[in-house]
Amino acid sequence: MGIEACFREAFAAMQFTGLVAGKILCMHGGLSPNFKTLDQLRQITRPIDPPNPSLHIDLLWSDPDHCGWQANTRGVSYVFGQDVVHEMLPILNIYLVGRAHQQQSSLDIKARAATVSGRQDGYEFFANKRMVTIFSGPHYCGQFDNAAAVMTANEGLVCSFQAAQAL
Repeated sequence: MGIEACFREAFAAMQFTGLVAGKILCMHGGLSPNFKTLDQLRQITRPIDPPNPSLHIDLLWSDPDHCGWQANTRGVSYVFGQDVVHEMLPILNIYLVGRAHQQQSSLDIKARAATVSGRQDGYEFFANKRMVTIFSGPHYCGQFDNAAAVMTANEGLVCSFQAAQAL
C-alpha cells in the first residue's frame, strides 16, 4: 500500500468532530443544515468516504459568511451566517464552535466587517465570539504572511490563543 493510500485510510477512520467538556464543538469545516443533534455525530460510522452532499461533507467544508444558508462558492457544501450560529448553539447546548480550514484573509470582507470581532493572527472570531476559525498553517502555501495559532481552554473553558510565525 502506498503512502497516499495509508493517509486516505487513516483519514477515513478519524472522528469528524471533537467535543470539549460538552460545550466546545471542534471540527474542520463548520455547521450543516442537516445537523440537528450531537447524537448525529455519535452515530457516524467509520471508516467512511463521505458522500457529497452529506452532513459529513458539511462538517469538513462549510464556511461562515453573511446570513442564512447559501451554496458555497467552493463548489461543495454551504456557507452560513452568524444568525445560523446563534440559532444552532442553544439547540446543540454548546457555547463555542472551533473550526479550522479557512485562512483568515480569505474570509469574505463584507462578512468580516459585519460579524467578526476583530482579526487576530492565526485565528479569527465570528458571530460575536461564538465561533472561531483557527488556522494552523503559517505562511500558507508560501504566499501569505499569516501566523499559525493554537487554542487552549482551561478548566473554566476560558480560551486562549498562542500564535507563531513561520520559521
